[in-house]
Amino acid sequence: MPNTKKRLDSRQALWREARPAALTAWLAAALMLFAGCSKPVEKVEEIRPVRAIVLAAGNTDVVNEYPGEVRARVESRLGFRVGGKIVARKVDVGTVVKRGHVLMQLDPQDLRLLQTQANAALRGAESNLSLAQAERSRYQELRQKNFVSQAVLDGKETAYQAAKASHDQAVAAYRNQSNQAGYANLVADIDGVVTGVDAEAGQVVSAGTPVVRVARAGEKEIVISIPEDKVDALRDITDVQVRIWANPNNVIPGKLRELSPIADTATRTYTAKIAVPDAPAEIRLGMTAYVRFAARSPDAMIKVPLTALFRDGDATAVWVVENGAVRLAPVRIAAASGNELVLAGGVASGQTIVTAGVNQLKPGQKVTVLGQEPATGGEKKPAATNEVKPAAAADPNAAKKNDVRAEK
Repeated sequence: MPNTKKRLDSRQALWREARPAALTAWLAAALMLFAGCSKPVEKVEEIRPVRAIVLAAGNTDVVNEYPGEVRARVESRLGFRVGGKIVARKVDVGTVVKRGHVLMQLDPQDLRLLQTQANAALRGAESNLSLAQAERSRYQELRQKNFVSQAVLDGKETAYQAAKASHDQAVAAYRNQSNQAGYANLVADIDGVVTGVDAEAGQVVSAGTPVVRVARAGEKEIVISIPEDKVDALRDITDVQVRIWANPNNVIPGKLRELSPIADTATRTYTAKIAVPDAPAEIRLGMTAYVRFAARSPDAMIKVPLTALFRDGDATAVWVVENGAVRLAPVRIAAASGNELVLAGGVASGQTIVTAGVNQLKPGQKVTVLGQEPATGGEKKPAATNEVKPAAAADPNAAKKNDVRAEK
């Protein structure tokens, strides 16, 4: 028993001494195994599929389209010819009125008092004129009998002329005040429709203040705003088409009737009015309309879809495909043509540009154009596989050698 115990103690001592070395050897073997199994991953460059077109220059239809509003060619802003307090409003927005229709009324009390005053002044002037005329007649008879001097007769003649002038003045004042008494009623001077009411009952207005807007029934027009860089180009275009947003399929011919020579101070655009002589009844005031100016470009130009444009800082560019990669090419836009843009420079005919996926690209990005076979440099090699072939397939005589060994 003592010998057995000594042998166990010696084995435990040996294990304690050999354990660190065994652990170190095991870790080294594991690291070597891991290093042998791991292989560096090859970085594969991403090739992004895109849609592209080949550019071709030609004489294109340059189309510029601007939104506008349907308005009457003649719209009057009516106001009272005298000041006063509004006591009644007879119309609303959209009311169809005829010539002579009462729109608003003022308080007539002050105007009637002024008319009474003018009438009294007229009667007084008539009395003075009658007296001056009678005295002139009497002094003329006395002068014929040489009872008065010529100077006295001249004084009576002058008094008569002054009384006559005062009478004429009183007559004019009375007529003017009579007219003003009638101005208490604001009436429509044209046949049309009320498009706006700018004052209400109880409001005191001065003479000439617009209170009602009336659009004349008849010819309509489209009012649009044109940017300053398009004024000269659109001035001479005769092919003008008008479409209503409510019925875009109905194209109505128009004509540029008026183009403002001064830009708007707020929008810095020029107001243009497009006449629509044959406007159908479905076009009503206030509708949204679109005006198209179409012209054939004199020189060959390139058109690209809107989806091909890419915003590069403050510049507009397109992605040009060259040798399987893309690069940015800044372009200049000349005009719009429907859903396409006419380019004034930056690209040339025959180049290929990307039309879809432009926001996912970067300079030098490898791409493949959808619908085209990618170019290859040589014969395509079969892909490597991890399939392990059976030994018999590698050496047909290996099975026979194994059988001979087994018999031995």
